[in-house]
Amino acid sequence: MEDEQIERVRAVNGSVEGEQIERVRAFNRYYTQHLGVLTDRYLGQERTLGAARLLYEIGERADLRDLRARLGLDAGYLTRLLRGLQEEGLVVVRTDPSDGRARIAGLTEAGLRERAELDERSRRTIAESLAGLSAAQRAALVDAQATVHRMLRLAAVAVTAVDPGAGEARECLLRYGAELGTRFPEGYDLGTLTEPADIDGTMLLAREDGRAVGCGLWTRLSAGVAELRHLWVAPEARGLGLGRRLLTALETDAVAQGISTMRLGTHRALGEAIALYGRSGYMAIPNDSTSPYNQLAFAKTLLS
Repeated sequence: MEDEQIERVRAVNGSVEGEQIERVRAFNRYYTQHLGVLTDRYLGQERTLGAARLLYEIGERADLRDLRARLGLDAGYLTRLLRGLQEEGLVVVRTDPSDGRARIAGLTEAGLRERAELDERSRRTIAESLAGLSAAQRAALVDAQATVHRMLRLAAVAVTAVDPGAGEARECLLRYGAELGTRFPEGYDLGTLTEPADIDGTMLLAREDGRAVGCGLWTRLSAGVAELRHLWVAPEARGLGLGRRLLTALETDAVAQGISTMRLGTHRALGEAIALYGRSGYMAIPNDSTSPYNQLAFAKTLLS
């Protein structure tokens, strides 16, 4: 396992320019210092960033399992942070009355006041940081941060091949089908979703923080020809560029398995999908599909 991790790191380092890596590292060093992350008095209070962030994330109440997953914290570290906040009288931890196996954390009245104070200090600190910039410069900075946020989210999404019959794969397809049912004037029959046994190709699943947020598959039609089906990105992950990433990954996988032409059919109601296919090099072709949902047909010659 350790050898595999080393090889993955080497592969990533080999695909990213050294100058890009160093510029990101320099930005990270400056930004963490600018935010005061390196001290044990975040925003001037007697606690670290980790403890302050935990106060914010708990809100009125939060399941400890969800907190660990959402923040990516080790169970032992989370326990230590919570213990310190409990000793300050800011947090209470109890068994979930609806699930005896789960534990939930909630803020006390003092904790709610502390969180409100943290929010006010954070807003004030940001306002002071932006005060030296013009309105145009502030807008440019906020836009740049939105871009960084979007790109980091996209980079963190894992796209992997899955068993089409697996529970999370079928659940993702059912979410896709349910959305089509609301968008197509004629509705959508979930029975037309491709069955696992009918897939002679690959299904990919995109996961963010362990949750499926997108999927797509291709299946072989004949020698060298495949059909793209069920390409979908969940609403909460749209705007990241994940649709294009899934499409590219499916094409790359298909080429590796001898596919040179990718075909697809889509509905006129899916304007964003049609635009994506156009930007990705797909050309309109005669439509010979018998599916009422495939109102338009496209094809692309894939480059090996």
